[in-house]
Amino acid sequence: MLLIFGGVYQGKLAYALERFGYGDGDVYTCSADTAAPAGKKVIDKIDQWILAMTRADMDVQAEVRRFMLENPDAVVICTDISCGLVPVEEDLRKWREAVGRALAVLSGQADEVVRLFCGIPSRLKGGEDGGNGVFRGALE
Repeated sequence: MLLIFGGVYQGKLAYALERFGYGDGDVYTCSADTAAPAGKKVIDKIDQWILAMTRADMDVQAEVRRFMLENPDAVVICTDISCGLVPVEEDLRKWREAVGRALAVLSGQADEVVRLFCGIPSRLKGGEDGGNGVFRGALE
């Protein structure tokens, strides 16, 4: 599994599509639905699935672990919502915490982890050489 994370509008999906030559038909975009994402090569906005599960009072960590077992070859994209202001609303604070914990689980099990910042991908774990490093060539 490849985990790609970063802030809003940093080019995460564009990076995944360009890197693997995938198209829009290869992407499942999560929404406010508690159904586990499946059936596509790229799972985008997994943070929205986590929000739905948090609001439904589901066991997010268990669902994320199950998702990883069922989708070992997926490219998973998550918006990092851990930076910035802490939300006033209790459900959004719980969501923020759940996304952070899910990212820890996902990154721990992922073969490769890439963080995108300002459109520039930085490999934090794994990759072709098995080490850390920065990919050459930012997205246009």
